[in-house]
Amino acid sequence: MPDEHCFHLDLGSRFENIELVQVVLRDALVQLGMDEDAQHWVDVAVREAIANAIKHGNAQNPEKQVHIDLFLDAGYLVVRVGDEGQGFDPSQIHDPLAPENLLRPNGRGIFYMKSFMDEIHYGTRPGGGTVVTLRKLITPT
Repeated sequence: MPDEHCFHLDLGSRFENIELVQVVLRDALVQLGMDEDAQHWVDVAVREAIANAIKHGNAQNPEKQVHIDLFLDAGYLVVRVGDEGQGFDPSQIHDPLAPENLLRPNGRGIFYMKSFMDEIHYGTRPGGGTVVTLRKLITPT
């Protein structure tokens, strides 16, 4: 992906900002030649990561930023989504497929990200917050 298709965005923690990221993301995925099915699933995973950063990371505080980076690394599309919240321990997330969790209204976002991307990693941002890194092997059409 040439540099003109990479991007960095810093956005306030408002759910309507997810649409802006999706417009930019879709353009980048088309430029990569990614097939429509893969584009859809990457879009869903990134949407979930941003929604989690807004809702859980930044507690919907519009003064806090969500930081998004998209770039290529060794044939992988890499999307990093960071928040400015308190951080969290991903091992404490409940399994959304466990019988006791099937009717819970929350908890599926991380499951979707893991299902639709090839790799997912969590880390901390300098100064606090969580960074989720999503990786998807580029397979052009």
